[in-house]
Amino acid sequence: MNETPTALERPQDDKTGTLETAPTRYIEGNGTRFAYRRLGPSTGTALVLLQHFSGNIDAWDPALVNALAVDRPVIAFDNAGVGRSTGQTPDNVAAMARDAITFINRLGLSEVDLLGFSLGGFIAQQMAAEHGRLVRKLILVGTAPKGGEEHLLASLQDAFSHTEAPDPRLPLFFTRSSASQSAGLAFLRRVKARTEDRDTENGQAVTDPQAKALIAWCATPDPENVMLRGITQPALVVSGSHDTMLPADNAYAMFRAMSNAQLILYPDSGHGALFQHHKLFVNHVRTFLDA
Repeated sequence: MNETPTALERPQDDKTGTLETAPTRYIEGNGTRFAYRRLGPSTGTALVLLQHFSGNIDAWDPALVNALAVDRPVIAFDNAGVGRSTGQTPDNVAAMARDAITFINRLGLSEVDLLGFSLGGFIAQQMAAEHGRLVRKLILVGTAPKGGEEHLLASLQDAFSHTEAPDPRLPLFFTRSSASQSAGLAFLRRVKARTEDRDTENGQAVTDPQAKALIAWCATPDPENVMLRGITQPALVVSGSHDTMLPADNAYAMFRAMSNAQLILYPDSGHGALFQHHKLFVNHVRTFLDA
């Protein structure tokens, strides 16, 4: 087991390291051993990444993460039960948010920014609404509010029906246009660049409860937008124009309901719009966080 880091530890190689080369570290909290990688400078508000359904640390796009870490601390981690983190994966978003809070508190961070993608966006909403002092700003990408529209099972079934695809993420995250498919293939090459100490792939012990949590979140009506109205922090809402899993109508609904939100829709892009347009996305995120 790696030595548990101190609250504000920043190994020297993290500043110049990348998602592909940074060591995977571990920290204990409430009986869970959380796996994480920390990149970027030693000062500034840390940007904590909250991952999508079935994803682990190495499912993040290195081009995106490395670029974000040029001028701010960035932390990618496996929530409880995911990847190399121990514990049991919860089947509800509230418990996932509590585990993420435990991880952040254990690192000794008193204020963070959040980037929540897909299921991670649900977790980010819960955290921001309930822990206003901890969350400074949040970026919500390819996600949905409570009671939002989701097509998880149909989208997964369609993606896995494309047996000609080298990876189900190609039809799941990208549109059928040649430009989007080309960007998708480039993304797949990037996420496979780390060849040593790769994170552990997730099985049904993770995906089954995560699917239940995702579907339950969207099946729970919130007609008064209590969750969204509880988020007063600045928020950047991002979606692809042709997201088949969590359609862009969700992004517009969130933008309208929150008191301090901005909305960006990327053209000819699906659920993985942040990976297809990673350079533009990083510029937008940097502008938003630095404002």
